Amino acid sequence: MSKVVVVGGGQAAASLVARLRSKGFDGQITLIGEEPVPPYQRPPLSKAYLMGEMEEERLYLRPHSYYAEHDIDLHLNAHVSGIDPETKTVMAEGQAIAYDHLALCTGSVPRRLPAAIGGDLDGLYEVRTLKDVDAMCPSCVSGKKVLVVGGGYIGLEAAAVCAKLGLSVTLVEAADRILQRVAAPETSAWFRDLHKSHGVDLREGTGLKQLHGNDDGHVTQAELADGSLVDVDMVIVGVGISPAQSLAESAGLEILNGIAVNTQGQTSDPSIWAAGDCASFPHGEGRIRLESVGNAVDMGELVADNIMGAGRDYVAKPWFWSDQYDVKLQIAGLNTGYDRVVVRTTGDAVSHWYYEGDKLLAVDAMNDGRAYMVGKRLIDAGKSPDPDAVANPDVELKALLKA
Repeated sequence: MSKVVVVGGGQAAASLVARLRSKGFDGQITLIGEEPVPPYQRPPLSKAYLMGEMEEERLYLRPHSYYAEHDIDLHLNAHVSGIDPETKTVMAEGQAIAYDHLALCTGSVPRRLPAAIGGDLDGLYEVRTLKDVDAMCPSCVSGKKVLVVGGGYIGLEAAAVCAKLGLSVTLVEAADRILQRVAAPETSAWFRDLHKSHGVDLREGTGLKQLHGNDDGHVTQAELADGSLVDVDMVIVGVGISPAQSLAESAGLEILNGIAVNTQGQTSDPSIWAAGDCASFPHGEGRIRLESVGNAVDMGELVADNIMGAGRDYVAKPWFWSDQYDVKLQIAGLNTGYDRVVVRTTGDAVSHWYYEGDKLLAVDAMNDGRAYMVGKRLIDAGKSPDPDAVANPDVELKALLKA
């Protein structure tokens, strides 16, 4: 009987094991998760769950009972300490578990502030796991002062929730603008205005120099790079994530901005596969790694299919989203290499269309689901509408599909 072992407790792992069973795989499946709960959704952690609008069980991608019902051996609260590619075993909590195929869906880990600048003080929180947010929730009380470090999507989402809960929010971003790594200045400006309209003290081009604490070791003040001081009750750290690749690295697998896989999801060891945030894969003339739910689902299902012999290549169709206040941002495509942004406005709906020359690369749609759907269909089909038509609100979006 063929044995598949999956390491990880997120979207990629859950998608992979479910796909195996739905496609008729009748071998042994073992899923090993480091957390004490079954695989769950992470995006709501910084949104609905932090707001108290979603119960823990609703985060679960499948009910706990699903795994036993589908003959999936679920190991929770289990740390995988090593892989032996020669004997095809993984070590988890002192137990050697044999595999014919091993899938690494280890995700990513948040970057932490150095202890030298106060990163080990109490009152600092990250937004990555259920445990992180459960620890943070009691401090998210109206009137408290919170500093959010980092102006990417995680930081902005956390700032939005804290502002809605009545906290006094200061957000600092060391780069010249928020979302600088992932979005055009037009999108940054749109979200800057949104957060300022909700009372967030947003400081760009200003890094964190030092956190100070009281005698009990709890953070009380932040010293910024411009010399200003900000009194705080808590700090939320959102300075990016890194691929969780140490397990693969120690097993001698090739590492290239994450666990390197080929077009079918195989690592440098043909018996070991990888999917999701932790994996980088060939794309165009280079290699990329995507941090998104869509990529985790698609790669997890691809690896399951290929474990069963499908021989299918991965063709990424990137999409992302972010919820902030009453705004839903939906993103289709990748904007790398853009040289022009076309703005389309119809009422309260705004979308930013990224072009490289005449080629449409990506779309950022703010409260504009139709623009997102049309843009995604165009990008997936390799079509590029006339930028002047995109900018003209009198031109129906459907007409762009026919051009």
